[in-house]
Amino acid sequence: MVIASIIFVSLVAMEHLYILVLEMFLWTSDRARKSFGTTKEFAESTKSLAANQGLYNGFLAAGLFWGLFHPTAEFGYQLQLFFLICVLVAAVYGGITAKKSILVVQGLPALIALVFVLFA
Repeated sequence: MVIASIIFVSLVAMEHLYILVLEMFLWTSDRARKSFGTTKEFAESTKSLAANQGLYNGFLAAGLFWGLFHPTAEFGYQLQLFFLICVLVAAVYGGITAKKSILVVQGLPALIALVFVLFA
């Protein structure tokens, strides 16, 4: 269970790093526009907002990696729980307000990771 929790927490962190890159640096690219379902005009006019969102995704990733690599196991565990719950809350909010697929794409991996962390 410990190895599975490390793997899933790492996957969630890497997913949020990928989202950071999409939102901060590739927002107007075809790949990002397809991922987020935006038009070229919308993407151009919302670049700074997307970059801000990307930064927050980077903070989530940083917190998860911090939890994985913290030298005090108990505090690392608490960090992982906190940041996974933050990802879940963001996924639920995003699923309700923006795009239902966020629940699956971001929420499901975070939920799986949370279960593994709780039972590791």
